[in-house]
Amino acid sequence: MGGTCDYMIQRGKCAFIAMVLFLSSSSGCSNRTNTSRSNEPVEITVVTPFRASDGNRSNFVTAYEEYETASGNRIIDVETSAVNEEWKAKVIRDFREGNEPDVIFYFTGADADELIRDNHIVSISEIRGEYPEYAANMKESLLPVSTFDGRQYAVSVNGYWEGLFVNKSVLELCGIEIPGADYTWNQFVDDCKAIRDNGYIPIACALNDIPHYWFEYCVFNNGSVSSHTQIPSPSNDIIRDNWISGLNDIKELYEEGFFPENTNETTDNETVMLILENKAAFLLDGSWKVGWILDNTDNADNFLVTYVPSKGSRKSTDAIGGFSMGYCITRKAWEDPLKRNACVEFVMAMTTNEVVSSFGALTVTALKEGVTPPDVISSFAMSALSMTKGCTAMVPAVQDLLNPVARDRLFNEIPNIVTGKITAKEAVERMNDIDN
Repeated sequence: MGGTCDYMIQRGKCAFIAMVLFLSSSSGCSNRTNTSRSNEPVEITVVTPFRASDGNRSNFVTAYEEYETASGNRIIDVETSAVNEEWKAKVIRDFREGNEPDVIFYFTGADADELIRDNHIVSISEIRGEYPEYAANMKESLLPVSTFDGRQYAVSVNGYWEGLFVNKSVLELCGIEIPGADYTWNQFVDDCKAIRDNGYIPIACALNDIPHYWFEYCVFNNGSVSSHTQIPSPSNDIIRDNWISGLNDIKELYEEGFFPENTNETTDNETVMLILENKAAFLLDGSWKVGWILDNTDNADNFLVTYVPSKGSRKSTDAIGGFSMGYCITRKAWEDPLKRNACVEFVMAMTTNEVVSSFGALTVTALKEGVTPPDVISSFAMSALSMTKGCTAMVPAVQDLLNPVARDRLFNEIPNIVTGKITAKEAVERMNDIDN
């Protein structure tokens, strides 16, 4: 990955992908009655979240360029500048207006409900009716299931986990020990006070842009493994109170001065640089940040990944993770006799064991054979691997189950909650005005 070849394994070469393309175009041919192959190159428009700041951007580009070489087709790579609620809204708007891509790498929870309801994407079972080898290298039980109709639409590249990224040198300068598997919320707050008093920023976060990770774990800390995927409702006071308490915990972190001064105005792209530039101690983020840090520093050993501090019944080793995104073929492309085969071949080429391993040897995988581990690994990457192996439970992010409009309304209120313009209780009640 970029200049960090000691982190990711060498990806399979064009010859391997060419073999995948040959097999996908030859096996199951007797089942295909609506498609035809063309010797002319096919253009496939692909929308993904692999933006420039994403650690897997280079892996994605390399993989699709190898597909282009092997197939003769051309990928129109629609790159995004940020993966946030605005990006999700644009994706949905493009589908509504008939401007959808041919293949999309998108979320699999409630965000996809409208696309499924309006028949904009094709289920895996329908695709397998003509291409029985589609996603055959994946564990069926781990392919994401739609919250709308219980069917499977997306082929996962890899799953995710959310953990606490630590700048070791900042902690050392502040006289703080490296957090371990028994890190408690009270210890974390005390450490943040010491970091703040030493002139450093305890938590790199843009509450105005990406409050998602702190929201998840603060709610998790006030609930349990069994309750985390429940959504507040007027008839569920316990879950509602968990969410209110979690949001108030974020407010307390803000009032203590643990976030950057401009946390309610700045962007995620700016705040994540704080931990890289030795200005901040902690960053709560997803597994994809491992690759990004490796790509953007020559001193990866200055960082580690550990468990998020816990309180209540949640153990610090109980983590948030799972499968939230994957490749989907759109109905528009599926019904195009020239594009159908090319899109199936593209998704298959992008989800081989070799390519999936290059995207996330340290993440959750749906591969039947598992990912191929790297031959050489930095201490930073090893800490991520050790963290995931030590997890006692892993639950999905509850935000993925929220109606997108309700989620957007709640997250937009977080800067107002922490500044006292609205109470956490009022924000949750307003969110409940949206039908989930």
